[in-house]
Amino acid sequence: MIFKLLLLRSRLLSIVELAYRFLSRHWLKLSLAACFGFLLLERNLSIEFRFSTENPYLNVNGEAPKVEPVARPAALKEASPKRQQQLAYVRRFARVAQSEQEKFGIPASINLAQGLLESDAGNSPIARRNNNHFGIKCFSQNCQKGHCSNFTDDSHKDFFRAYDNAWESWRAHSLMLQQSSRYHPLFQLDHKDYRSWARGLAKAGYATDPDYAKKLVNLIEELELYAYDS
Repeated sequence: MIFKLLLLRSRLLSIVELAYRFLSRHWLKLSLAACFGFLLLERNLSIEFRFSTENPYLNVNGEAPKVEPVARPAALKEASPKRQQQLAYVRRFARVAQSEQEKFGIPASINLAQGLLESDAGNSPIARRNNNHFGIKCFSQNCQKGHCSNFTDDSHKDFFRAYDNAWESWRAHSLMLQQSSRYHPLFQLDHKDYRSWARGLAKAGYATDPDYAKKLVNLIEELELYAYDS
């Protein structure tokens, strides 16, 4: 038993001695190999971390998953030039429309929609030359100079009122609706019932366009003009 232990001890010492000699001879190579392995490991970790932070959605193949396009809400879509003009008109006259509503009971949405439609958002010749935003005609036989001017409408010549500024046109429109008997039934309607107001204006003959009421309602709903009715 003692002999076996001595033999085992001798072998262990031999192994240790051999290992010591190997390390003594090759310590430089082993050190360089260890440094290289450490640097390589650190680089791999750095690359993995960078990819995981820069694009956390890469799949196992290094490819980004496909993303289905999301439809943008209508309100966020880029407005056409015409729509931009309409929105600018609304911003310009929204307070005027609400003021006329408070004084005369005409829905602000109806006022704005009529102004938009009749004046082409302030761009029609009558609106630009006469400040007439509601297509208000002149039927006087002896009006003074500057009171109205001649335009072609519905294939025959008509005279349209001229105003010093757009606000006068808005007030004249409110007074015309209030004072003309054919529009009196409108004032029995709820001031938030813009659909009935639109149909009533068309029925009373405000315009000859058979789709007049529909066009007013479309403008009110597309531009959310009903939000100005209070």
